[in-house]
Amino acid sequence: LRRRCGEEKIDYPAPAPDHGPADELRQLLGKTFGVPLFQEQAMKLAITAANFTSGEANKLRRAMATFRNVGTIGEFEEKMIGGMVARGYERAFAQRCYDQIKGFGSYGFPESHAISFARLVYVSAWLKCYQPAVFAAALLNAQPMGFYAPAQIVRDAIEHGVIVRGIDVNASGWDNGLEPIAADDPDARKRWTPANRRWGDIVPRHRKDGAFALRLGFRQIDGFREAWGEAIAADRAASGPFATIEELGRRIRLPARALHLLADADACRSIGRERRDAAWDVRRLPAGELPLFAAARARELGEEADAALPPMPLSEAVAADYQLTRLSLKQHPMTFLRPVFAAEGLLTSEQVSSVKNGARAKVAGVVLVRQRPGKGNAIFATLEDETGIVNILLWSRMLDRYRLPLMAARLMEAHGVVQRVREGPVDVLHLMADRIVDRTAELDRLSEDHATLIEAGPGDKAVHPVMSRIRSHGHPRNVRILPGSRDFH
Repeated sequence: LRRRCGEEKIDYPAPAPDHGPADELRQLLGKTFGVPLFQEQAMKLAITAANFTSGEANKLRRAMATFRNVGTIGEFEEKMIGGMVARGYERAFAQRCYDQIKGFGSYGFPESHAISFARLVYVSAWLKCYQPAVFAAALLNAQPMGFYAPAQIVRDAIEHGVIVRGIDVNASGWDNGLEPIAADDPDARKRWTPANRRWGDIVPRHRKDGAFALRLGFRQIDGFREAWGEAIAADRAASGPFATIEELGRRIRLPARALHLLADADACRSIGRERRDAAWDVRRLPAGELPLFAAARARELGEEADAALPPMPLSEAVAADYQLTRLSLKQHPMTFLRPVFAAEGLLTSEQVSSVKNGARAKVAGVVLVRQRPGKGNAIFATLEDETGIVNILLWSRMLDRYRLPLMAARLMEAHGVVQRVREGPVDVLHLMADRIVDRTAELDRLSEDHATLIEAGPGDKAVHPVMSRIRSHGHPRNVRILPGSRDFH
């Protein structure tokens, strides 16, 4: 990439004059700027530059084949380096060629496979750039899959100017979908404005689906059945919107569990009932049905004085959103904890982006993913706060010391040195951590009434999928849970 961007000189060393044409490496590696990337290039390099036979080159390919690397590539080191040196190449260059081949041996592909993946990446990138609302809806509907959880998919869409609307009994279907934004809708003015200033004018210059908002579907409610969601949408299309929770339950005959989930997911705002009011109405519904004939269509709930329920604190509402739908459109959990961390000198991800290279910094955030590629010498973690994400790198030599907080924390604090590496037109920033602290207990502050219980949530993990379960007893809102990270084990 540095060579393609003109940041590094492209060099094609030549063999001794009596061993071959001076441009033999240009012919082999010209389209990848002198760097062997594909398995075919490694085989041709071994045959041309190191006098491998075709059989030996095939053994080299098998030794570095993706997903089948068993450490046998080292058997070819001396033959390859010695063969290249014998043909007039400098030993240092021969060693670099071998190291490059060895380095990508655990993830290298044939060129045909690379092209297939590249096409998928290009199509995905095009959709994300030009149709971000469509892209986000498709990813959400395909869950569980991929690298990011629903909360991060929705957050990224919002940062790119997508208007996201919550689950609602009078608007949602089972799937996440798009709905038109009327010209006089207050949201119409927001659709071209990215929520994160780092995107500049990229959104208005490229976006093609700005006339639509993303409406979250019933599938985002944990435990809600597709049949219930389809029944709500079909009845609404046939008979019009619902005016009350009682009407919703009577028209569709949803079970009590379905109504409880809708209330707890804050999906009744269009009928004037917020989470606590809706939950109260659901609890007032009779367990059985009225007599079959004369009273069959009578109102089941009598008029009742306003219960004057206290409003749910915003922090508790956010915690409940995460527990029921794995995301919140209200606030990020770290918003409420920021005063605690700011008093301790911890920076936001936005503030870290302005820290000089080599300076020390402290950050904290919800853990999105923990990775340890192959048998690598480093562990990577991505932390998210209310302003963005920070990438953490911890050297494996420190893993034993910090294994417990590193693997158990749902809210992690990291101390370290800021490292900036130029990659093409942008700086890639990591915090080179030398201390990890588990701050999960701070999440208890989100709820005034209940202890915050953090468990590994459902979803694919980076290496080994692991499913964790919420305790089945007790009311769902007596549990507060953030979606689990996607981790190595």
